[in-house]
Amino acid sequence: MTFTLTPTYDDNPRLRELVRRLRDYLDGELADYEAGLGLTRESRYGREVLEPVWRRSRELGFYGIHLPVEYGGQGLTFTELAALKEEVGASPRLFSSSVLGDMGGPLRVGSIFEYATQHQLEKYLLPVLRGERACCFSLTEQDAGSDVRGILTTATPEGDGWRLNGHKVFSSAGPFADFSILVARMADTAGEATDTFSAFLVDLDTPGCTVADGSTPMSGEHIEADIVLDDCYVGPDQLLGELGQGLRIGLGRVTVNRLLHCPTALGGARRALQLSLDYARTRQVNGAPLGMLQSIQHRLADMAADYYAARSMTYDALAALDAGARPRTEAFLCKLFVAEKAFTIADHAVQIHGKAGVIRGGEIEGLFQKLRMFRILTGSSEIQRNGIARELLLS
Repeated sequence: MTFTLTPTYDDNPRLRELVRRLRDYLDGELADYEAGLGLTRESRYGREVLEPVWRRSRELGFYGIHLPVEYGGQGLTFTELAALKEEVGASPRLFSSSVLGDMGGPLRVGSIFEYATQHQLEKYLLPVLRGERACCFSLTEQDAGSDVRGILTTATPEGDGWRLNGHKVFSSAGPFADFSILVARMADTAGEATDTFSAFLVDLDTPGCTVADGSTPMSGEHIEADIVLDDCYVGPDQLLGELGQGLRIGLGRVTVNRLLHCPTALGGARRALQLSLDYARTRQVNGAPLGMLQSIQHRLADMAADYYAARSMTYDALAALDAGARPRTEAFLCKLFVAEKAFTIADHAVQIHGKAGVIRGGEIEGLFQKLRMFRILTGSSEIQRNGIARELLLS
């Protein structure tokens, strides 16, 4: 894999054209749309500003592009999807995560198609693909993050359905969603919790279901919601998959998801490195470019080496996945290494930019915040180390 900050994918004409078109949209039409709104990443905004992005991304073929052709996608390989996610991660656009459908769109629902009934496909999933509905995923609770078996939200049988009670946190895209893919602990008819879990499709306007403001992450984005359930009834047609499959659905495709989160962080690291190079070339210190200082040169060299190593191992694991392998250990390794090195790159970028790097609302400060979060979100670095050690010791 050749080192570059502007991949061209000349060996894959389809991907080369997709990347070109995606960059054009992100830097052109979407940039103009956002400029007209005058929003920052800390602004509060409603669904009405996202829906045009969903629709336009769908028209351009990006919204749900990873899905099979029968669902309107192009059946991308994991490697091709990763390349597009890296471009999104490298983009400074506020709504870039909506273009492929990460923000409540097709990338959220694609993994549950195999469990959905025809009714669920027509009512919930296919409208998401068309940009007509949006969803969030509700697994995490205050005391149930990495320890998913600590879930306290319960589903108690009532007639043919269930009553849900509990409090979910960090439901990304919750403020814009129509329904939630929600995992709950099953209870018996007396209300006593059991050790089995099921997944439900919960309409967020159902009586007993409240969407509350979630905690604001350090990135400043208002994209999280709490889902509060107080005797919220769900019918049998809202059970996703079979009873007891909740954790399989909630944690399903873990290896794939772990790997596919890495390109987004790689994109952010790539952007931080590019901005640092630009700054080192143009910033004048004592009559010469900042980049003439050997201390800055060494820092840039380390950033490039970390980015190249992290990217190479990620795409190597994705190639194995495309070839039919199940790179479980490699996925742990990639998530750990990419998370740690991407943040190190962002930290170096702040240092290189000096005062300009610590200005609230600046792009470098935003990258620093986002890439710091990546060391915790989607499985902390400690969880990845646990997984790596377990795989090594049991092999």
